[in-house]
Amino acid sequence: MPELSQETERTRGTLPFGPAEVSGPSMVPTLYHGDRLLVHWGARVRPGDVVVLRHPFQQDLLVVKRAAERREGGWWVLGDNSYAGGDSTDYGVVPEELVLGRVRFRFRPRKPAQRSPFALARWALSAVRPVLCDRSASRRLRAR
Repeated sequence: MPELSQETERTRGTLPFGPAEVSGPSMVPTLYHGDRLLVHWGARVRPGDVVVLRHPFQQDLLVVKRAAERREGGWWVLGDNSYAGGDSTDYGVVPEELVLGRVRFRFRPRKPAQRSPFALARWALSAVRPVLCDRSASRRLRAR
């Protein structure tokens, strides 16, 4: 499950926007290990949004998931990579107060092997992207 850096926790309390770093494969292909995120702390969450939340059983651990559906008692969250696990299928509904913010942008750092002009241009065109709401998340949930 994507775990966020400790720097995220320090920044969260002072500013409405802050950085985070992804660790783990559960949000592939939307987010990859090492991606940097711009998080809007306290933003309104809608189904399909990528959110940062406290893990329900380890509240010192921050994770990033997709808010699939609002249910009684909170949010049902899913990872985009269904094989990675570590989402509401494991721990159930996440209480509203544990959902901390909404991911707005992702920055994908350049890999050391990207040295050719073509690879650098391709990276430059795709390095910064908004993280958009995926309305089909709740449809995928109902299909399971």
